[in-house]
Amino acid sequence: MAGEGGVFDGTRVAVVGGAGFVGGNLVKEILGTSPGVEILVIDNLLSSERWNVPKDPRVEFLERSINDDEALGRLEERFDYIFHLATYHGNQSSIHDPLADHENNTLTTLKLMNHVKSHSRLRKVVYSSAGCSAAEKTFDDAKATTEDAPISLVQDSPYSISKVVGEFYSVYFFRQFGLPVVRARFQNVYGPAEVLGAGRWRGTPATVWRNVTPTFIYKAIKGLPLPLENRGVATRDFIYVEDICRGLIACALRGTPGDVYNLASGTEISILRLAQLINRIAGNPAGIEHLPPRAWDHSGKRFGSTEKARETLGFVVGVPLQEGLETTVAWTRENLGMIEQCMSKHAQYMG
Repeated sequence: MAGEGGVFDGTRVAVVGGAGFVGGNLVKEILGTSPGVEILVIDNLLSSERWNVPKDPRVEFLERSINDDEALGRLEERFDYIFHLATYHGNQSSIHDPLADHENNTLTTLKLMNHVKSHSRLRKVVYSSAGCSAAEKTFDDAKATTEDAPISLVQDSPYSISKVVGEFYSVYFFRQFGLPVVRARFQNVYGPAEVLGAGRWRGTPATVWRNVTPTFIYKAIKGLPLPLENRGVATRDFIYVEDICRGLIACALRGTPGDVYNLASGTEISILRLAQLINRIAGNPAGIEHLPPRAWDHSGKRFGSTEKARETLGFVVGVPLQEGLETTVAWTRENLGMIEQCMSKHAQYMG
């Protein structure tokens, strides 16, 4: 991360959800740039694995939900930065079990912010929100979603609702108590270390087939057709995990408390185009399997505006989609055995 080396030296950082895909990469990024940092990772391993936490004397790991009093008690008034990345992954799991989503998504945010609301040492709390919550629900031509776009009451899943509620709490605790919360709205993150089947069974095959990119890459490597709903007309904004970590750090260092920033590439890519790219990179001759639309998904086309983050945080993505996919395909090939071991944990439920 050029130009920001050592920025966390002499500080204590807590990463809630730090064993997950984004959280694990963020911890590695901070360790690699700040040799004098101390990091506490709190994660209940619901959708992650212990081995994703670096074995480093600067890192302490607590296997707990942030809902637990023991975990909250470890967040004494000694931390300078908190990254709140814990969530209930993701839309389909939340539809299957909205109460579990509430416990692991909405309630985690409320309990964390309520606990640290008077911590005067805190420089910044970075809350991971979701671009899908703010984007217009449309299959017509999409416009770049800006940070001040109106948020509809019509949401596709409890996950999306929870992320909106988390933003409400972020604003409330900032205005009421001065808690220095910055909201980071994620787009579709992809990259190395997103492991299919990571964590515990959460009731649906989405436990294994987590997100579109790792699912497509795995199936392409295995020579299987890529499952494409609704002809792949939906569009998304794909951002490489290394870029999302740089964006989170930029929010912590330069974000204005109480404000919100898109972490986005600003490029709209159709799911059909994504499938074609991955099949070509992986050399997969099996092509595409066409499936009907997902009945619950009305967020057809969306991508995020990059203007505010660029002008105020100095944040722009550095990894083009082609390059990021090539790196992720290579990583998946190298770690295929580990990935399939995670997937096999759920074989009895998958049928």
